[in-house]
Amino acid sequence: MNVYDSARMADILKPLGYTVQNTPENADLIIVNTCHIREKAEQKLYSDLGRYKPFKMSKQAKGEDMILAVAGCVAQAEGEEITKKAPFVDVVFGPQTYHRLPEMIARAHRATGKRNVLDVDFPVESKFDYMPKPTADSKGSAFLSVQEGCDKFCTFCVVPYTRGAETSRPIQAVVEDAKHLVSQGVKEITLLGQNVNAYHGEDGSGKERTLGDLLFALAEVEGIERLRYTTSHPRDMHDRLYEAHRDIPQLMPYLHLPIQSGSDRILKAMNRQHTGDQYRAIIEKLRTYRPDISMSSDFIVGFPGESDKDFEDTLQMVRDINYPSCSYSFKYSIRPGTPGALMENQVPEEVKDERLQRLQALLREQQLAFNQQSAGTIMPVLFEKVGKHEGQLIGKGPNLQSVYVEGNERLIGHIENVEIIAGHQNSLEGRIVTIS
Repeated sequence: MNVYDSARMADILKPLGYTVQNTPENADLIIVNTCHIREKAEQKLYSDLGRYKPFKMSKQAKGEDMILAVAGCVAQAEGEEITKKAPFVDVVFGPQTYHRLPEMIARAHRATGKRNVLDVDFPVESKFDYMPKPTADSKGSAFLSVQEGCDKFCTFCVVPYTRGAETSRPIQAVVEDAKHLVSQGVKEITLLGQNVNAYHGEDGSGKERTLGDLLFALAEVEGIERLRYTTSHPRDMHDRLYEAHRDIPQLMPYLHLPIQSGSDRILKAMNRQHTGDQYRAIIEKLRTYRPDISMSSDFIVGFPGESDKDFEDTLQMVRDINYPSCSYSFKYSIRPGTPGALMENQVPEEVKDERLQRLQALLREQQLAFNQQSAGTIMPVLFEKVGKHEGQLIGKGPNLQSVYVEGNERLIGHIENVEIIAGHQNSLEGRIVTIS
């Protein structure tokens, strides 16, 4: 989502004459786009600002100007505190207000003395109503935001407080953006949302529709060859979405569905509002609709009160489900302002470390086995960029596996059949083949 937001900020600023630079030293504007999910987010922000401050001072010494801005969820959470701790910061704005960025930049330029432009409101208007058409982030593929915010209030998470309530874009607006991306050569679109399967956008008649309905509508757009969506919540899986996985050939056989813990006791403490068995039932049903689907997930180890048995329940969940695609696992970190921060029985860091290593070892084992099983198969691969070595291309298969081959750069942005020669821990090695 932050990658998408950064790209959209660049789009908004283009009419003002701004272009993206490779280095910050001589930039006229630096925007630090932040995420508040992980621990020490604030410390990392101030560390980054400390690195950028000399660039700003250097330009001022030469009689030139640089605007330094902080965007995103840390900006939303910290607000004016940022300009108190780092008074050289000119603009602070949250993730729901970046459509007002041109106005903020203009206010900063007009200001005399300390600028201190602050905008961390949750505006009544939708920022998407004021945005230019999206541009492709890479050749062949693009992100497309369709839903924002979260109403789930998991006890470990700051997203509801920084991104706001769940909102969804109308179906027709999403379809129009998708058509625009296709006109730029995009073949694969990934729908984005904090809880993307909670999507409830209106159709042309004003009736709310589901993510499944949206996927069926996008499947009708000529030129879209691949569809994906992320990130989902188990509570929001629904029949129309299962049908989409079964009936839409463009919808790739991959789903990222966070579980966080395999322990019912910890899931309840996290306010996930589902049990481990309910999650297992979702996966079982999904696999009856789409047998070749691969799964990935999010896991938190060391949540307050997590016992050895609770952690073993998580390991058993991983064994039961089998997550062959790259999953994300983290040690629990206290996020100020969340209920989890006030809970007793915080788990010692050394215990978290040991549990995380065991969990990641199991996940790596499953991923390697899946990649090795891919050897000898032929799969369509969307090539997106050149590799580290001369003549090497990198793309992704239907299950989101990274695939590298030897090939001509003209294939970037195209889907080609690849025979997989070998499966490695994080990638597949292949060669391009022609099927008559």
